[in-house]
Amino acid sequence: MSERDVAVFVGSLRKASLNRKLAHALAELAPPELKHSIIEIGQLPLYDQDLDENPPEAWRALRERVKAADAVLFVTPEYNRSVPGGLKNALDVGSRPYGQSAWNEKPGAVISASPGAIGGFGANHHLRQMLTYLNVPTMPQPEAYVGGADKLFDESGKLVNESTRKFLQSFMQAFAGWIAMYNNAKARA
Repeated sequence: MSERDVAVFVGSLRKASLNRKLAHALAELAPPELKHSIIEIGQLPLYDQDLDENPPEAWRALRERVKAADAVLFVTPEYNRSVPGGLKNALDVGSRPYGQSAWNEKPGAVISASPGAIGGFGANHHLRQMLTYLNVPTMPQPEAYVGGADKLFDESGKLVNESTRKFLQSFMQAFAGWIAMYNNAKARA
């Protein structure tokens, strides 16, 4: 199988983010054909349609990076039962100008994590709804909500929970299969 470039978007901007730790764990557990890179979104100016004619360099860079990726992976916490503002802004920036969305037909997956028991369920589903509109074919199963995330990593940020490790590895195997299936179907069309 050929190598696949996966652009990873972490919803939390904190340096010690549980979701950033989770993103690193996912990269380690992924099949070797998936090459991950975290795309930083904290520096993106807020989307403003008035700037579309002469977009900020950070917008151009994000759009080009998404277009170059073979797939997208979203790793997010839940803020007020939805996605963090920075992640929503990245989706908006990448989707514009109208008719030129960088997200179009990029196979994707969503995983959410939080210290709470429901593992970011609300954010996960709000994000899936947005991705449907953006025409990101999002992996339907397995759904991934990682609760109790504050107990899963050691002081250095390494995943230490074996059952979570096995689940995340199977999630990444399924994602690799999803990307391959989507690309094969697209090639046959």
